[in-house]
Formats: sequence, structure tokens, C-alpha cells
Amino acid sequence: MGKDKVTEEYGSLLFTDAVMQERLPKPTYKELKQVIEEGKKLDLSIANEVAHAMKEWALEKGATHYAHWFQPLTGITSEKHDSFITPKDDGSVLMSFSGKELIQGEPDASSFPSGGLRATFEARGYTAWDPSSPAFIKDEVLCIPTAFISYTGEALDKKTPLLRSQVALEGQAKRVLELFGRPAKHVMTTVGPEQEYFLIKEEDFQKRPDLIMCGRTLFGCEPVKGQELEEHYFGAIRPTVNAFMKEVDDELWKLGVPAKTKHNEVAPGQHELAPIFEQGSLAIDDNLLTMEKLKLLATHHGLACLEHEKPFDYVNGSGKHNNWSICADGKNLLEPGAQPNENLQFLVFLAALIAAVDTHADLLRMSVASAGNDHRLGANEAPPAIVSVFLGDELDEIVEALIHDEATEAHDRTRIDLGVPSLPTVLQDTTDRNRTSPFAFTGNKFEFRMCGSQQNLSDPNVVLNTAVAEQCDEFATAMAGKVGDEFTSCALAWVKQTLRDHHRIIFEGNGYSQEWEQEAERRGLPNLKTTPDALPTMVKPENVAFFDKYGVLNEAEVHARYVSKAEQYSKLLNIEANTMVYMARSLYLPALFDYSGDIATSVATKAELGIEATAEKELVKTLTNGINAIYEATADLESNNADARAIEDPQAQCDAYRDAVIPSMEHLRASVDAMEKICGADYWPVPSYNSLLFWV
Repeated sequence: MGKDKVTEEYGSLLFTDAVMQERLPKPTYKELKQVIEEGKKLDLSIANEVAHAMKEWALEKGATHYAHWFQPLTGITSEKHDSFITPKDDGSVLMSFSGKELIQGEPDASSFPSGGLRATFEARGYTAWDPSSPAFIKDEVLCIPTAFISYTGEALDKKTPLLRSQVALEGQAKRVLELFGRPAKHVMTTVGPEQEYFLIKEEDFQKRPDLIMCGRTLFGCEPVKGQELEEHYFGAIRPTVNAFMKEVDDELWKLGVPAKTKHNEVAPGQHELAPIFEQGSLAIDDNLLTMEKLKLLATHHGLACLEHEKPFDYVNGSGKHNNWSICADGKNLLEPGAQPNENLQFLVFLAALIAAVDTHADLLRMSVASAGNDHRLGANEAPPAIVSVFLGDELDEIVEALIHDEATEAHDRTRIDLGVPSLPTVLQDTTDRNRTSPFAFTGNKFEFRMCGSQQNLSDPNVVLNTAVAEQCDEFATAMAGKVGDEFTSCALAWVKQTLRDHHRIIFEGNGYSQEWEQEAERRGLPNLKTTPDALPTMVKPENVAFFDKYGVLNEAEVHARYVSKAEQYSKLLNIEANTMVYMARSLYLPALFDYSGDIATSVATKAELGIEATAEKELVKTLTNGINAIYEATADLESNNADARAIEDPQAQCDAYRDAVIPSMEHLRASVDAMEKICGADYWPVPSYNSLLFWV
């Protein structure tokens, strides 16, 4: 029986394990697997054999170039393409690719964000092959996932600290498993990123400078219809969108990205793509590929894909849920089992995770902080800026019983009879879902829901991995030398005490409510509402020591990331402010001059005929007042932005953008949006929300 198209093409552009087995000598394949799975050092002779096999495979697939594919502190991916050609004396060429070229590259490091680690004249940097993430072919280029470091060895990317955090967690989790008499060869995290995005017509996108420059609309009055009818969520997918989604699936499957679920989201024009879980760093690589493909392939269908957290006011923004778990030799350590109350190993890892989130709630909030995400968090459409943990009915009952030394028992899943004989009974889960919770248990994993749709998920996973490693370390150290009944007794006591110490982070209610904000303050939970509030937590001495202790980031690397994130926040807002000034002066004011002038001419013409133009006179007055308000608000924004831009200290500059520039932006927007409501549609210079949101 022949293969179906999906099975035939899946992973066809990926240098998979099956391809390696087929093309590498058995000893080479075995040694490479030890490098990938056990962290063994890679010998250059092995690298040469791998490089040759990789090149031959890539040439057969039509590739002509190779690139080290890496993730600088911008959060997106970068690549420099080099051809395989080596000129010969006779004027012909050889197609060659060496082990040295595979394992190390040298891009210019001076023009990437470094947070002060490198000066412009200090250009040398290195990329280093990450064998845990398979090479792939994209646009006839063999792409090799790599880490990116400076000449002096500091991490200049997102991937390096992520890989270090995975190493730290694996080492500490193995210590815990050893104590349970279940030694593991390999421990890894699994991640499943749910990617949200918007689609609009490409021709409308090209008419909006704010969307082109900033990825979001900086102006726009409320549409006549929003998401209040709740009809878009899981609704029938329109043909144009369906054709786009089909092409995305096809292209991602060729790259071995396990795209699984696609559907309409809550807001009009909003959609979601969710993959099957993968090993943590690989899942993040694949998510970055997914984001790239979404934007590129949309243009094939006359569409533009918007990945900003808040492209439009008045409707929901977009997030990226980070579904996280930890596995040992393929077994999920967050699987409660039939009797979670009797599953001591599960309870240890659960308690460790709860303690990790509570201890480093500030860093988790910092890890998702950005100018775009500030529009979502706490806006009754996404989790609040306060980090808390939701466990669900069954686990919450078990935790409460452990804290109070009470007996508890697991509950069987209830069968729901729908009252129609032809319909099957439905098995009810032991817990409901809580969409207002930032960190929710969903059966055998935790869902971190605060992440922004356009962010690189390395940052939150670095914090989460390292924080759990710290708790595993504390448990293993406390249990050292204990065996048998003594270990069981001490381990249970550790679980109980840990849950008591960190009980404040558990919240089962409505995270949107004002009462929760007040309760969280009473509990002493941080409420870091904006990026400038959250960023300084990264450079607290205790947090610097935390990253350094587990070999994830040293002090210089932590400080560099703080500076880089602060600079990115200010730069993005500067671009938004400049774009608003440009649009106000070059688009909106001229349009309003024309419209008000035509109305004034109508008033004068009617007056000559002895006709009283009451409505037109009032409209001209309102338009004139609005024009004056826009003119003044534009000058105010320009002045405040210039003042903020001149500040040299990164934190002070962030604060100035939050406290002075953003209010000025909001004031100018309100002034322009008020005029859009009364201006003739034929005069308005850009597509409105009514056009943008409902025509795809």
C-alpha cells in the first residue's frame, strides 16, 4: 500500500534521525547519538563525516548554500548564506562542506544587540552547531541551528542560556530520580507553543504605515461590530484562510514541524496554530520557523499576517501559550496517575514546580515583558500581570489535605450522560480550565499563558527550567543519604512543608477580578504591571546569583540581557511615536483640512442662496477644534519623545517612555480617532477597523 502525501513528504526537508541512520556509518551514527542524547563532546573526524553526509543530502534536495541559523537578542532568527562551491584551478568548482564549517561559523557580532557586552569595533563572534536540533532546508539553503557567542565566550543569543538551563534541570532532576530508585539516562523538558495571529488583506496592510512600521494599529476608532457575538471562535474557516492554512501545514510538515491544530480564535480575523509537543529547545526552534512561514506564506494568498500582541484595540490581542512538562526516558513526570495522592514522585515534582513559580514569580513576569505584551496582560483578555498557579479541583484538594495533614483520596472521572441515546457518554476531566490563570495545570503539564505572540519562548523557559532545577537541587540535597522508609517519610514532609511555604501562589478563582488584585497584594505577590516595572528584577543580586549558580547566565550576561530588553522597549516606543507624528501630519491633518474645507465651502454656498446650514456649521466647528487638538497633541508627543530619546540611562529612559510618551501617544490617538468618527469615509486616508477586521 502506497504512502499518503503527508506521510511521504513529512520531514522531507529535515536531516532526521532516519536520514542519519541511512547515510552515516554505524560507528559515526552511534557516536553522534551520544553527542545529542548524552552531551558527549563531538570529535572533528565525526563532524567531517556528518558534514559530508549532510551536504550530499542537501545537494540532492536542491540546496546550493548553507547557513548557521541562530537567534540573537532581537528574539528573531538570523542567517548568513555561504555556497558550497570551492573553485578549482581548471575553472570548475567542487561542492564541499567540512566538519569545521558545520560546527563553527563566524558572523559579524558588532551589529546585533549585546547589551554592552561588545562595542561596535569588536566585531568577532562565533556560531556553534546545536546537534540536538536537526538541520533543515529552507529556500534552497541548508540551515544549521546554532548557538551564538562573543569573541570572549559570552552568550549573545537566546538559545545558549536555554540549552544551559536544560542541562541544569536534567542534572538536578536525575538526582531526584536516583533517590526514588529510578535512574534516568535522559531528562528533558517538552514544550508545545500555541501560536495566535491575525490575518488581514495585504492591500489594506500596505495602506497603513503603522502596521508596516510597528506591526499594530496606532490609530483607529471602535468598529461598529467587535467580537461581542462570539461567532468567530471555532467558526467555519473561510476559503482564503483555509487555503493559506493548508499551505502552512504542508510547508511545516516538510520541515518536520508537527503542526496539529488550527482554528479561528475569539477576535475577528484572529486564528491559532498549535503543534504537538517536542523537546524544549527544538519546539522553540520550530515555533520560530512557524512564525516565519506564517508571515511569508500569507503573501501568497493576498494576506498579511500580524503577530503583534495587540494589532487592534477593542478586540482581543494575541498570546502564545507555553505548555511545559518534564520527561525522563520518555515518561512524563507531571502525569499524576490514577492515584496522584499516593504518587510521591509526582508530588515532589509538583511541589518543586509550585515553589519554583512562587520563588521566581518576578523573573517569570520579567521574561514575558515587552512593549507589545503590556497591552494584553491584565486587560481582561489575557492573564493578569500577577503570577499565580491554578491546580484544578482534584490537585487543589490534595494540596490542601497535605498542608493540613488530612487524608484525601483520588476521584474517578465522572461520566456525563447527554440524555440522547445515540450520543456517547462524555468522560469529565478531574479539573476545569481557568483561562484567567497565568500558570495552570491542564492534566499532565502546566500552561504558562502570559507569553506574547511574537516573543521568542526561550526567555520564559530559561527561567522556568532553572527555577525547577533549583528546587530539585534543594530536595535532593535535603534527602541525601536517606533511604527506605526514612526517605519516604522525609520526602513527604518536604512536600508538605514546601506546599505550606508557597501556598500563597495557588489561586483557583477569577484572575480578572479586582478582589484578586487586592488579595494578591495581601499575600505579598508581585504585581509588575509594565515592562519598566518588571525589568529591574532581572538584575537583583539574588537573581543574578541564581542564574550564575546553575551555569545558565553569568553576571555580565544577565546585565546585558537587562540592558538589551530595556533598549528594545524604548526603541520600539520611539518608532511608534515617530510613526504617529508622521501619520498625523502627513495623512490625518491633510485629510481633515480637505474635508472641513469642503464642508465650509458648502456652508458658504448655501449662505449665498439664503439657506441656513446649521448641521454643516456645527460640523465645521467640531472639525476645526479637532484639527487644533491633533496639531497640539502631535507637537506634545514629538517633544516628549525627544526628551525621552535623549536620556542615556536605560531604566530611566524606559520610565520616561512609560510615564510621558505613552500618555502623549494615547492623547494623540484619542484626538485622531474622534475625528475618524465624523470624517467622510472617502476622505479618510487609511483603511478603518470596519474594513480591516471583517474582509478576510
